[in-house]
Amino acid sequence: MSETCPAELIRFAGLLADEAGTVAQRYFRSGVLAEDKADESPVTIADRTAEAVMRERIEKEFPEHGIIGEEHGTVRRDADWVWVLDPIDGTKAFITGKPLFGTLIGLLHKNRPILGVINQPIIHDRWIGAAGHPTTLNDIPARTRRVDGGLAQAILQTTSPDMFKGDKYGQFNRVVGATKFTHWGGDCYGFGLLAAGFIDLAIESSLQLYDWVALAPVIENAGGIITDWQGRPLEVREGSFDVIACGDRALLDPVVALLNG
Repeated sequence: MSETCPAELIRFAGLLADEAGTVAQRYFRSGVLAEDKADESPVTIADRTAEAVMRERIEKEFPEHGIIGEEHGTVRRDADWVWVLDPIDGTKAFITGKPLFGTLIGLLHKNRPILGVINQPIIHDRWIGAAGHPTTLNDIPARTRRVDGGLAQAILQTTSPDMFKGDKYGQFNRVVGATKFTHWGGDCYGFGLLAAGFIDLAIESSLQLYDWVALAPVIENAGGIITDWQGRPLEVREGSFDVIACGDRALLDPVVALLNG
């Protein structure tokens, strides 16, 4: 029997989203300055403060749990329960005043993603996906959709062409040519829309652990599938990840074939 995420932890993840969302609301469109990190990605006081608030709450309520965060590093990585935090996924959207960023809160149990939250605090959209529970959008069950007509009728989502380095843009572009149309931008919000049945396919490259752990339970418990570019389950490990998410699982094989053709 598959594991079910405890309701207590689902409620707690919602509390974390509330607190991080309050920080994001405070700084959104306030003219905050961005700094460049070592990998040249931007970071703001909102990113750092939102993660710090969540970490403080975890340390208080579950001091035995581990934490992996984009901005403040890792503690107790070998714990059975490990929270994976991206306080503002879509910092470029945040600093340009676009309400399409989100807070990602994931929870691993023995290295398996068991709980995920995508929270957009400006639009007030919140997806929660947890093992043994249906995914919800604002407390209403959310489901991916079937695509009649296959890949040719599918809507594709990705954040930016900049993430596809070297030959990967050519690989990705083969899928672009086979789908109905492509929507650019959205970061984690696009994956939430996939889980709610508005987008059919999301393909991204060079993601980090904190970029996808929260997405997996949201998508899978809405009826979709998330894999690497070879169609294999995503493994919790170090390094970067090339990711496919399909709302209709029948899309996966043709997408993998195009990416690797």
